[in-house]
Order: sequence, then structure tokens, then C-alpha cells
Amino acid sequence: MTEKYDVAVIGSGPGGARAARRCAEKGLSTAMIEKELIGGVCLNWGCIPSKSLLASAHTCLYARNAQKLGIKIPSVEPDWQRIQKRKDEIVEGLRKGMTGSLKIENLKIIQGCAIVTEPQKIQVETDNSKTDIEASKIILATGSKPVELPNIPFDGQTIISSKEALSLQEIPKTLAIVGGGYIGCEMACVYAVLGAKVTIIEALDSLLPREDIWVGRSLARELKKIGINVITKQKVTNIEKNNGSVQIILDSNQSIEAQKVLIAVGRKAVCDDETTQTLNLELNGSVIKVNKKFETNAPNVYAVGDCIGTSYLAHGATTEADIAAANVAGENKTMYDYSLIPKVVFTFPEVASIGKNEKTCQAESIDTAVGRAFFRANGRAVGHNETAGEIRAVRDKASKKIVGITIVGAVATEMITLARTLIGTKEDISNICFPHPTFCETLEDAIHSV
Repeated sequence: MTEKYDVAVIGSGPGGARAARRCAEKGLSTAMIEKELIGGVCLNWGCIPSKSLLASAHTCLYARNAQKLGIKIPSVEPDWQRIQKRKDEIVEGLRKGMTGSLKIENLKIIQGCAIVTEPQKIQVETDNSKTDIEASKIILATGSKPVELPNIPFDGQTIISSKEALSLQEIPKTLAIVGGGYIGCEMACVYAVLGAKVTIIEALDSLLPREDIWVGRSLARELKKIGINVITKQKVTNIEKNNGSVQIILDSNQSIEAQKVLIAVGRKAVCDDETTQTLNLELNGSVIKVNKKFETNAPNVYAVGDCIGTSYLAHGATTEADIAAANVAGENKTMYDYSLIPKVVFTFPEVASIGKNEKTCQAESIDTAVGRAFFRANGRAVGHNETAGEIRAVRDKASKKIVGITIVGAVATEMITLARTLIGTKEDISNICFPHPTFCETLEDAIHSV
């Protein structure tokens, strides 16, 4: 017997779960289909477990520096098994909570692998059964997977992806990370603080290459203080396994030995071939093409999140899902400027940016002024011994509006939401009262400066 719904959402990550919830709230009968665990990569193998590990590492780092604040802690040693257990408990608890919160009217969660067999028809397979679903509209939220280097395949043991990096049995003595993006830098912070000798290898000029070059260089300087070796402008040409260790050969002929190698060069959109062919989806490489309403070229089929390759961010996916669900329900909404989706990196110190950075403005021939303020001049930052980093605000000289803000420093990932309210404005900063003493006064100083 075929089950009929107004909407079928394939995938339960941030984009899929949000889209399903919004469709159900709008009165549409909705099926959300998930082949693995509710919450997708973000909750189970990405954002949440990585932030749990980072929290443990940050606490360890803070404790080691406690003497600077007048606190004596005789010994600070990580208990890796307890750290892992705590991470798993957090993920499981949040997954149960999320599953419970999705038990709402008009929404049914279906477990199994979904394949679109005909337009508006989906077959859901489990080990024991098959379920046929008919839906007037379909939202694809099928996510992404780690990119594998052509000559260096994952083996799950010594050459690993971010998924394995979150659940290693023990802290490796040496870890090499290929890729200096947000995943590579965050995992470097975890393992370096907890005892591994870590090397990051980035092929481009600096870490976090999508940000301005000063960001990557500032971060590299701070990472070196916690023992991380940063190599830039070098490509990995070969990896040789040898008796439980790995020899990494760079294009400069430099050789690095490591117990484990994390390949963190990006993520790749996922959508099964049968669904793609059945719907005759238009792709750009592995990425599903959509318009500003998140409609694909296939009638009544939408796509959001990593599978469309826009931001590869959970909050980007949920923003897209809100818009797609509104359009599925008959509204007429379009996506706004992607530069207003905050980019956040939970390193030590944190990095966050929103709007246009200096590099983007230069590429677009925008004449800018740049204001700078430093955390070392901020009273609360000094009191907390969190003085690394700075904030830069970018102003368009022609319109006099703030067009971008980048933060390297403590609580940057929290402060960036406040920074968002300043983008596109030319309001006198003296009209906004910043509480004292707070980290966000550094943002006030940067805006005054520009």
C-alpha cells in the first residue's frame, strides 16, 4: 500500500529536519526519511561531537594557564575515554531530544534508504522491508561527505576522515592534517592540546584560505603557541605507510612522519545516482543546481543544505530550509545575500566573519576603509587572559556603510550575531550602548576606527 503525503523530505540533518518541521507547521502532511541517524552529519559526526571535544580541550588549555590568573592546579591530564564517553552522551541526548521534538502533527519520521523511482514516487528500503511513498513535492536534503584525495584513499585506520577523527580509540602521538580549513584547524586544536604533536599542511598561502590572509596568519601564530606546526604553500604528493606510521611527502621533497593522517580538504555533495537520473536533475559536478527559491530543474523538487554546495554550514542549511518550505507551501520567498550567513570556526582563538571581507571588496573593486581594534586593549579580555586577536570592520567609502566584519578572538562565534546587525548601516556607533567591561567593546572600537 502506498503512503501519500503533501511533502517528502529526504534527509534529517539541519536542512532536512528544519524543512520537514516548517512544512508540517504550515499544515502540510510531511514525511521525513532518514537512512542513518536523526540529525545527520551535523549532530552525529560533525558540529556537535567536534564542539564537545573542543570544549574538553579548551578547558584543559584554560586550566594549564590558570596560574596566570592566580590559580594553582597541580596536574592537568586529559582522560580521553571519559572525554569520548561525554561526547557520545551529548550526541545521544541531543538526538533523542531532537527526535522527540519532531513528533508533531502532520510529520512522520520514516527510517530507511530513500530512492526516487518516478517523479513524486519514492521507495524507502530497510533490511527487512520496502515502503512506497507518493508525495506531491519533494525536498532533497541529502548532505555531503568528506572529499577523498585521488591518490590517498581513506582506510579508516591511519588515513582518516573527520568522521574517524572524532572517535579515535586513543590520542595519537603524532597527527598530520592535510587541509587548513575549519575542520583541519579545529581538529588540530583538539589533539594538540590533549597531547598529540600536530602538523597542519595547507596548499594555499594561509590557513582558512576563504578568509583574508591576515586571519590565517593571525590564527597560525596562535596555533604555534599551543604546539601546532603549520606548513603553508605545500602540497602532499604522496603518502607511504610503513609499520604503523605514515610518511608524508610534500612537493618541496620535505618529509613528515605521523602516526595518523587526517584528510580535511573539504566536503562533497551527496545525492544517489538513481534519484539524480530519475528526476534528470541538473548538476554542477556533484552539486544539485537550484534557483533562489531552492527549486531544482525537476518540477516540484527542491533541494537545500550541503547537497546544493552553497555554504556547507548547518545554519546555512536551516536558512535555506525555511525559504524552501515557505515556497513548497505556496509562498514566494527567495534567498538573501549568502555573505550574511556567518562563517564561524571554533579554534583557539575563535574566528568568525560576516559580510564582505577585504579580499572580496578588492575583487569587486569596492573602495574601502578598514577599522581595527585589538583584544589586548580590552579590559575583560585582559582579565580573562584571552588577549589574542583583533576585529576588523570594512566600510564602503562610497555608500559609507559597513559591509563586512571579521573577528579573530575570544567568543568571536557568539559576537558575530551582534556584528550582523551593523552590516549595511552607517549609523553613528555612539548611538549604540555597549556594556562594560565586555569582549564586544572591541567591536565598538573597530566600528569607531572605521
